[in-house]
Amino acid sequence: MSFLAVILIGTGLLSLPWSTGEGGITLIDAFFTSTSAVCVTGLIVRDTPTCFTPFGQVVILVLIQLGGLGIMTFSTLVILVAGQKISITERLLIQGEFHHSHPKNMTSLIRNIFLYTFLIEGVGAVLFYLRWSGQGKPGRVFFLSLFHSVSAFCNAGFSLFSDSFERFRGDVWLNGILILLIILGGLGFLVLHECRDYVLSRIKGTKHRLSLHTRMVLSLTLALILFSFIVFLVVEWHFSLEGYGPGEKILTALFQVVTPRTAGFNTINLNAVGTATTGLLIFLMFVGASPGSTGGGIKTSTVGVLLAFIGSKLNARESVHAFRRTLPTSLVMKAFTVLMLSVVVIFISAFLLLSVEPELSMRSVFFEVFSAFGTVGLSMGLTPQLGTAGKIILIVTMYVGRIGPLALLYAFSRRRPYGKYEYVEESVMIG
Repeated sequence: MSFLAVILIGTGLLSLPWSTGEGGITLIDAFFTSTSAVCVTGLIVRDTPTCFTPFGQVVILVLIQLGGLGIMTFSTLVILVAGQKISITERLLIQGEFHHSHPKNMTSLIRNIFLYTFLIEGVGAVLFYLRWSGQGKPGRVFFLSLFHSVSAFCNAGFSLFSDSFERFRGDVWLNGILILLIILGGLGFLVLHECRDYVLSRIKGTKHRLSLHTRMVLSLTLALILFSFIVFLVVEWHFSLEGYGPGEKILTALFQVVTPRTAGFNTINLNAVGTATTGLLIFLMFVGASPGSTGGGIKTSTVGVLLAFIGSKLNARESVHAFRRTLPTSLVMKAFTVLMLSVVVIFISAFLLLSVEPELSMRSVFFEVFSAFGTVGLSMGLTPQLGTAGKIILIVTMYVGRIGPLALLYAFSRRRPYGKYEYVEESVMIG
């Protein structure tokens, strides 16, 4: 409800006459843009730099920051500032959003979230400013730097350049900053905190064991990037990357396999990539970032649990193991629930979109729906062409993707079962 409230407030602000240039904006387009910003998706129906005034761009920036950190976290900060205590219910809510173990010092956790976020975004803005310094008025360059730093760290994908970052395809400095911000934003706050503690312990010469969650997230993030980078480079070397120099090909391929993990920027026209590469990008958008991060998707740890389950079954093990640890059955069931609910949401959205827009190709529709659900923002140019019904379908898909299908299921499901009993056991054939 808090996300929905901010989306509606953002819709009202973006509908104001001083938020847009000449011609204004329709209510549905303002609603779509606000949802995309709060859900840190990046899909657009109106060109951000040309349609919106500086005031409108500031509104979008604030909505991205609110969505990236989570409205619940901001609400908790207000409670802390007011000197009130956090209730048990609020502690459990924060634990479900950011924590993977028992709640400890919630005040310290919230402070660290804000500290890391503003510190990383601030450093990113300074690095962008150093690159763009002298290319315009200092105030505009500063806002340009801050906007893209926040958009990158929050994995939002909104850009103040009409062609995203295609014009900077060969710029090592800008690509490096964007890649670093996207990865840091997608790892999750607690992973960053554990990594910091690990580095400090190494400096001091003490031992610090990383948690299973952190090891799984770091391993899968690295594996996904390296595997996808090699595949993209090999498949597209003589196709969409044709005509670029070797260095530019490598940089473009690396950037384009990092950004689908819910960031949404692009340095290449996605309509130029082949069908196989489109499938790869869809897979990366579906996996997304990690729990407690600014990104979406079913999350890397979910995929890690599913892979651990398959590996254990192939090795004829009753229990599920990962990194010499046994995973609880409830965790495995939760991972499969997230997977199945996500697939159901995506296919329902795609079916509805194809029903209201029958002239669209299945490839572009599924790409757009996966992008909306994973809160990625990559597009093949389909979104601006949609009618009102199509935009509403993507709005709902973005909202469900940001909140999470499992969270929505918990919100509307029965809290207590009707009594405790079991039916007679009977089996069915599988496979």
